[in-house]
Amino acid sequence: MTQTQVYASRREELGQFLKACRARIGPEEVGLAPGPRRRLSGLRREEVALLAGVGITWYTWLEQGRPINASSQVLDAVARTLRMDHPEREHLYRLAELTPARSPSSAEVVPDTVREVLRALDPLPATVVNGRFDILESNAAQEEMFWEWHSLPCLHKNLLWCCVTEPNARRFFLNYEEEVPYMVARMRAEYGRHVGDPSWEEDIRRLSALSPEFAGLWARHEVAEPQARLRRLNHPQAGRMNLRLTELAVAEVPGLRIQVSTPDDARSWASLPLTRRERA
Repeated sequence: MTQTQVYASRREELGQFLKACRARIGPEEVGLAPGPRRRLSGLRREEVALLAGVGITWYTWLEQGRPINASSQVLDAVARTLRMDHPEREHLYRLAELTPARSPSSAEVVPDTVREVLRALDPLPATVVNGRFDILESNAAQEEMFWEWHSLPCLHKNLLWCCVTEPNARRFFLNYEEEVPYMVARMRAEYGRHVGDPSWEEDIRRLSALSPEFAGLWARHEVAEPQARLRRLNHPQAGRMNLRLTELAVAEVPGLRIQVSTPDDARSWASLPLTRRERA
C-alpha cells in the first residue's frame, strides 16, 4: 500500500469513527430538542459543529475524509462534544495525525542501569530521548516539573511535537524562539543518518503538515551539534527558573542521550522543590 493509500484509508477510518461517536449521543443528552422530523437517533453533523464551536463545512469535510488539517484545540473540542474517553481521544488524535505514528524501536530499549541513573539524579529533572526527541524514559522530577505543561491531553511522548503543538508552549518556555530552532537543527543533523527511513520520512511529513512553524524551520536545512543550553522556564508554581540542560550519551544504546536539567542560579535552586506535586 502506498503512502497516499495509507493516508486515504486513515482519513476514511477517521470519518467512520466520528459518525459512530455522534450516533450514540441523543440530542436530549446535550440539551437539544429531538424535533419531530428527526430520523437519526444520534446527533446531526451541524449539531456537533455547533456544540464544538467549529464550522459546519469544516466538520463535514472532516467526516468525509477530506485532506484538511485539524488543530489539537479543534479536535479536543470535538472530542469533548462527542464525550470521548481517553482511549477514544487517543484514537482520534492518531487518525488525524496529531501524534507520532510509531513506537520506539527494539534497538532503543532503555537499559535498567540507565533507569537507575535517572532515579539517582532526582531531584534533578532527567529524561532519555533519541534523535527525534521521543521521550523514552523520565524520572519523577522531570514528569512533575512538566505536569501542567499541557493545556490539551499529551499523547505525543515527543519533546519537539509537544513544543510546536502546545498553545501554551511560548508562555511556559521563555526562550522558545531560541530553543525550538536548535531542536529542529539537532533533529536535522540526526536525520542525515536516517534519510529514506520510512518512519522518519512519515514523521517529518506529518509534523510539517501539522505545524507551518516546523515546516519553515526544517526547510532551512540548519544543523547543530550537542551543546550545553540554558533554558528559561516560567513554571506555574515555581515561577521563573533558569535551567542548564546537559546531555549525556548512553554508551549501551547509540543514539540515545540523557538530558539533565540543573538549576543555573540560587533562585532556581530554591524554586526547584516547588515544581514537585503535592501528595495527599
